[in-house]
Amino acid sequence: MDDTTTEMEVEGEEKHLDPNPNPKKRFGLRNTIQTNFGDDYVFQITAKDDWTSMAVSLSTNTVKLYSPATGQYQGECRGHSNTVNHISFSNLATPHVLHSCSSDGTIRAWDTRTFQEVSRMHAGSQEIFSFSFGGSSDNLLAAGCQSQILFWDWRNRKQVACLEESHVDDVTQVHFVPGYQNKLVSASVDGLMCIFNTSGDINDDDHLESVINVGTSIGKVGFFGENYQKLWCLTHIESLSIWDWKNSINEANLEEARSLASESWALNHVDYFVDCHNPGEGECLWVIGGTNDGALGYFPVNYRGEKAIGSAKAILTGGHKGVVRSVLHAQSHGLFGWTGGEDGRLCCWLSDDSSEINRAWISSSLVMKSPKNRNKNRHSPY
Repeated sequence: MDDTTTEMEVEGEEKHLDPNPNPKKRFGLRNTIQTNFGDDYVFQITAKDDWTSMAVSLSTNTVKLYSPATGQYQGECRGHSNTVNHISFSNLATPHVLHSCSSDGTIRAWDTRTFQEVSRMHAGSQEIFSFSFGGSSDNLLAAGCQSQILFWDWRNRKQVACLEESHVDDVTQVHFVPGYQNKLVSASVDGLMCIFNTSGDINDDDHLESVINVGTSIGKVGFFGENYQKLWCLTHIESLSIWDWKNSINEANLEEARSLASESWALNHVDYFVDCHNPGEGECLWVIGGTNDGALGYFPVNYRGEKAIGSAKAILTGGHKGVVRSVLHAQSHGLFGWTGGEDGRLCCWLSDDSSEINRAWISSSLVMKSPKNRNKNRHSPY
């Protein structure tokens, strides 16, 4: 492993693409953690609201926890028998509870103080690819499965509904809309995004409000903008589209997004997109693209007027040696965030107001390698 400090540079600002430009900043690679020996890799990183712990799902079907401030290993949650597809911490009422869903057909809750499983919900023989908490009474747990959306009342773990007519292929994403807790957006390999009203007795006939046809298999979606009315969508062929989900209006469709991003920096061709990021509370959106050798770029998306992807605002290099799977952004403490990838590494990036900008270190808290169960396809579960 490389233990030298690596800088991350922010290039010149383009005011017509970013309504909230920041002064030029420099970032540094502080910490690299090898999560396993061998070639197992990181799927997803998520953090508690108070930033005291972050969970990392691995291709060993295990979830490990680390301190985001120091990188210290805290423990692991072990029990899934197949790929862990999504992880998320619980609400403020139970901040120590972590949930995970898996292709083994279960959603499990873990007490991160003891790393023990405390509850489990089953979807029968179906794989579960995504889940979300919400509902008008904040009591629903929705899960995206193989062409179905299942709902449980998480308080008593009883299944309360099953939507099976809206999608015809794997449901990769389910998200309750922030600020509209009775609205659920689902996305699928069938190329459709569906918006449901989850109040009352949920069914396909009465609760499907609208359908958006993206036209190709959908990998990831998210919300941004005023009142979270805008929806971004990344597909499995690396195209990007922006939507007004309330009115089912397509505001931008960037089918050649990778080529546009590749033209906006001097590094290798952008091979894939990891995520999108809203830098602030406005309607600015950055798409995060990466190369197969581990470099990342943050590219501003102009979805108004002439559709374009602008010059990279930030470039992260020197931390990873393979495809980056997940990006976690910090909010304070001089920390820019963490990244995880197929090289099995977690990389910590510091902003220029940190006193530790000139120091890089490697965690000594390495963990024994688990039995190999590696999913080589970046777009799990396909």
